[in-house]
Amino acid sequence: MTSTALLTDRYELTMLDAALRDGTALRPSVFEVFSRRLSGGRRYGVLAGTGRVLDAVEAFRFGDTELDWLRTEGVVSSRTLDWLADYRFSGSISGYREGELYFPSSPVLTVEGTFAEGVILETLILSILNADSAIATAAARMVSAAGERPLAEMGSRRTHEQAAVSSSRAAWIAGFSATSNLEAGRTWGVPTMGTAAHAFTLLHDSEEEAFRAQIDAMGAGTTLLVDTYDVMAAIETAVRLVGRDLGAVRIDSGDLPVVVKAVRDRLDELGATSTRITVTNDLDEYAIAALAASPVDSYGAGTRLVGGSGHPTAGFVYKLVERADVDGSMRPVAKKSVEKAGNAGRKWAFRLLEDGVAIQERIVVADAEPEVAGARDLVVPLVVDGRIDPAFTGTAGVRAAREHHARVVAELPQVAMRLSGGDPAIPTVLA
Repeated sequence: MTSTALLTDRYELTMLDAALRDGTALRPSVFEVFSRRLSGGRRYGVLAGTGRVLDAVEAFRFGDTELDWLRTEGVVSSRTLDWLADYRFSGSISGYREGELYFPSSPVLTVEGTFAEGVILETLILSILNADSAIATAAARMVSAAGERPLAEMGSRRTHEQAAVSSSRAAWIAGFSATSNLEAGRTWGVPTMGTAAHAFTLLHDSEEEAFRAQIDAMGAGTTLLVDTYDVMAAIETAVRLVGRDLGAVRIDSGDLPVVVKAVRDRLDELGATSTRITVTNDLDEYAIAALAASPVDSYGAGTRLVGGSGHPTAGFVYKLVERADVDGSMRPVAKKSVEKAGNAGRKWAFRLLEDGVAIQERIVVADAEPEVAGARDLVVPLVVDGRIDPAFTGTAGVRAAREHHARVVAELPQVAMRLSGGDPAIPTVLA
């Protein structure tokens, strides 16, 4: 297990060092992850990365290598190094299920333990949730724009190699049907797909030879890339080689609505009425929506998806909302900075529904979980006394997140499907 302990900011450890010195480090504390607003005026957000957070917390260990580097760099005192050597998170974590929808101020993750245990997890937790949720939110909007047409994730070449894997995972949770990334398939069980790029066509002396080689290797049901040279000539060659059983063609350039119509018309003229058309070419939710009336059968999204479709972070913050006083009683705390004021206290969250449609996100400040009539409880235990619930990790956790997302997105009111900027689809009420 590779340690995640140094995937953090220096000030997490310097705060720990100072707190150990002044005796406040072991005060019971509650930290909360939330977003003050939705990126880009979007109508809802999709939480992703929770399972990866749990794995990362499990791997948050300071071994000899990490401790020696901290000692050499003089980051913290020897007393703090001794404390870090024995660090194992023994607190509790609760939060929204992965795949759940969130809105401004939704307490998507709550970390309870000592100040020392919780404060040093801030950067690690935020780096995962901010990136994965940005991808999942963009992916969900693309899925909504695509309707019943499937989407494949194919952005590995446009991001960091490890981010490519987590992006595939997040997109699949949000409703994509497959990924081109093999590591995402191996690690997270995401279905994989892929055939050939333009290089394969250029390798051969003619497009026909390239098509023939691909068909021989992959069968008549393969997807042929038809825009290396002349699209219409490629269509005619493909149908001549395979006949009406040609599986699909892919278009990766041009004025897509115009090209797609021309391709569909020509395929039908040639008798290949069942041949599917898939389009790629830097698609985002707006480009997909623009193709709603076109005879497209499926989409492939990459560059825009792995960049969060213009919003690469979810904007989550990690704040101390409650901590023990000297006498042991818990005190709600929050900053009062202009435009960054927080809401103090331990929180619970509920989604109010009317005839199965979400109408409100209700957040209640309370020491213990209250009952809210007619609402769906959003907060579930993820880690109890240091023990991670395995139902939320691994490939089983990813499948559960995908299934949960499909259920909860169906609760959204129709206004949530608008791609234009605006207010959140439902209001958040702090009680």
